[in-house]
Amino acid sequence: MNHLRRIGIRALNIVPILVIVSVLAFLLGALTPGDPVEAQFASRFTPEQLDEIRATYGLDRPLWEQYFVWVKNLFADGGGLSLTLGTPVFDILVPNFVNTLILTAAGVVVCLVFGTAIGFVAGIFHNAWIDRLVMLVVQVGSNLSVYWFGLVLISVFALQLKWLPVGGMESRGGGGFGDLLQHLVLPAVSAALISMLVLARFVRVGVIRERSSDWFRTFRSQGITPRTLYGRNVFRNILPSVVNITGLEIGTLITGVFFVEIVFNWPGIGTQLVNAVNGKDYPVIQGGIVLVALCYLVVNLVTDVVVDVLNPRMRGA
Repeated sequence: MNHLRRIGIRALNIVPILVIVSVLAFLLGALTPGDPVEAQFASRFTPEQLDEIRATYGLDRPLWEQYFVWVKNLFADGGGLSLTLGTPVFDILVPNFVNTLILTAAGVVVCLVFGTAIGFVAGIFHNAWIDRLVMLVVQVGSNLSVYWFGLVLISVFALQLKWLPVGGMESRGGGGFGDLLQHLVLPAVSAALISMLVLARFVRVGVIRERSSDWFRTFRSQGITPRTLYGRNVFRNILPSVVNITGLEIGTLITGVFFVEIVFNWPGIGTQLVNAVNGKDYPVIQGGIVLVALCYLVVNLVTDVVVDVLNPRMRGA
């Protein structure tokens, strides 16, 4: 029951954070210089018609009242209406958000698999040439731009070698699940780059620590093979840290996904938000910020729960 109570408290902590995010997102649109209605419709409507449009969006009301109307629209009216398309905000954002989640999930898989593998190899061969080479790659890769790295991947694997598609989410006419996987490879690797290398560094430290522990030396003296120790004991001991670091890196990964979507022309929420910013479509921008923040908070909650399950000693920490 105490475990469930802690989960419930963590879930409730999401509420005040979301309130703060919603206020900031609302003020971002409300206090930005310029009139979004005039920017969108001044060339097509008379001043009287512009006033009617402002009344439709509630922009003629006091600021505090606009906020509460906007919050009500988030829950009751699909996030309000887009200024550019005139359709409910969430009808625009949700399909793109699903595409972003697909790319993010692929990035998490790349981060977990390759980050853990790279860190494990470096930790096992600590101070050997493999370890030094891996740490050099980690040091250099951590300072690369996700945007630039995506362009390099396109140049090498799409344009020169022609192994993978240049961009988009599917080939013309659609190609099923296999086609989707082909389109996912380059953007997922690009988005996961920094998080993968951060994870590799933590995994390396964890493996070195476990190798230096008393239990490891005791088991080795009893004739247990290193493969058995690394495969069962060491991996199991560092697994909670792997999950925890991955959860913390979700924010970095999502940020990377936004840039990657632009590079690879991926039809996600990052691309949609860029279009909204260019069109000064503040309802879409505000709804997108809240949606992304909610996703990040839920992912961190799930990460906490998984870490609790994997390592009961961390409960309450």
